[in-house]
Amino acid sequence: MCGIVGVAAGSPVNQVLYDGLLVLQHRGQDAAGIVTAQGSGFHMHKGGGMVRDVFRTRNMRALPGNLGIGHCRYPTAGSAFATAEAQPFYVNSPFGIVLAHNGNLTNTAQLTRELFRQDLRHVNTNSDSEVLLNVLAHELQEAATNYRLDPATIFKAVSGVHRRCRGAYAVVAMIAGYGLLAFRDPYGIRPLVFGRADTPQGPEYLVASESVALDTLGFQLVRDVEPGEAIFIAEEGGFYSQQCAPSASLNPCIFEFVYLARPDSVIDGISVYETRLRMGESLADKISRQHANLDIDVVIPIPDSSRPAAMQLANRLGIAYREGFIKNRYIGRTFIMPGQSIRRKSVRQKLNAIGMEFRGKNVLLVDDSIVRGTTSREIVQMARDAGARKVYFASAAPPVRYANVYGIDMPTRDELIASGRSDEQIAREIGCDALIYQDLDALIGDVRSVNPAVTNFEASCFSGQYITGDVTQAYLDGVEAQRRDGARAEAATAATQLDLGLELVD
Repeated sequence: MCGIVGVAAGSPVNQVLYDGLLVLQHRGQDAAGIVTAQGSGFHMHKGGGMVRDVFRTRNMRALPGNLGIGHCRYPTAGSAFATAEAQPFYVNSPFGIVLAHNGNLTNTAQLTRELFRQDLRHVNTNSDSEVLLNVLAHELQEAATNYRLDPATIFKAVSGVHRRCRGAYAVVAMIAGYGLLAFRDPYGIRPLVFGRADTPQGPEYLVASESVALDTLGFQLVRDVEPGEAIFIAEEGGFYSQQCAPSASLNPCIFEFVYLARPDSVIDGISVYETRLRMGESLADKISRQHANLDIDVVIPIPDSSRPAAMQLANRLGIAYREGFIKNRYIGRTFIMPGQSIRRKSVRQKLNAIGMEFRGKNVLLVDDSIVRGTTSREIVQMARDAGARKVYFASAAPPVRYANVYGIDMPTRDELIASGRSDEQIAREIGCDALIYQDLDALIGDVRSVNPAVTNFEASCFSGQYITGDVTQAYLDGVEAQRRDGARAEAATAATQLDLGLELVD
């Protein structure tokens, strides 16, 4: 999962891009980058860390131009610690092109071989985004006549990208001297929207991962980029769009609505906040049907994304809702910590219990999902340490039993607590007195009810069914081996850094 933004305006865009990345910071905290275009040249700054840490005043002054793209990275492929893999990426042949990408290609290895042997292109990193950039560059070269581009030629090149690339990808790119390009994979898995602002300098356009970026930056949402569609904004301001895939279909990632997206975003006409309210209602209905014996005194959310579901669940059951945990917002997400021991420690630093809300009560904790179970286990123990008599745990999402290969860093199967375990076994693992999971059919129904026009969703981490049809067991085994190796390398790096820190202290 990453955040991408692109702007075409009549005035400098560096501040707009920076502000857009801040709004999308929840989509990636590992690295950030901005590229602006001025005439036929690009200006780039990128680095590891949060947006506010990567960009200083001097960096912003060095990013002139009225066109630009930005990226905040949450690594799902390649190395989490490789600064070289911060985006956007750049190539200078046959045109100057920069690209930022949210998603994950499932045929990266095949494309890398094709680029080297057939297209005569070299990839410098392990990032599938660099592979995607080189595929786009080659297709532009094949489509162009006398090295000149127009919208029709650019759309022809995007059609070539769709033919070759598999998986999930939402893309913003710039072509030096031509304009801003954005496109979405033919399955519409990862989100991408665009908006317009009418100014004295003429219409300005913003493309982003989520509609919240448009809202906060003063752009009116026009619509989502359709699956397989490309839009192109020329340097002189012309707007063009075209469907570039022959058989596109909309299958948005359902985990965006569960956890990834901000609640104030609207994705494919679906309010994220409203879906989370409905998740709470259907979860409450399941508790009423199947767990009426539970004597629940209070409903407490795990901050932050579970809050709407927990409030609606409590309201529907007629049970008191309370805030029982205070979150320290200056601790990194436990989801991306390199080692289990570091992750366990960070949970206690990240959350602190309010004792009066737990003492002597039967507590129902509500979270958006349970992935590894490490955080859930720590939180249940925190509730008990705060004096809870009984601790029940409800997940607004079904059990996560399968790897996600479309841009979410789901761990290997042996790290997924629900893989190969029953609900009762999971309850024992995390230490709760009862565990209630949302049903997948109910979750899909909750999201679909907000916009009935969207009928299909990508839900592979719950169902094991991969929408692109090219994900084999051999591929999954390879991905898991790569992630295990990467996790070991990151843990070793973290341990080395810790040792060096201790030596310095000594």
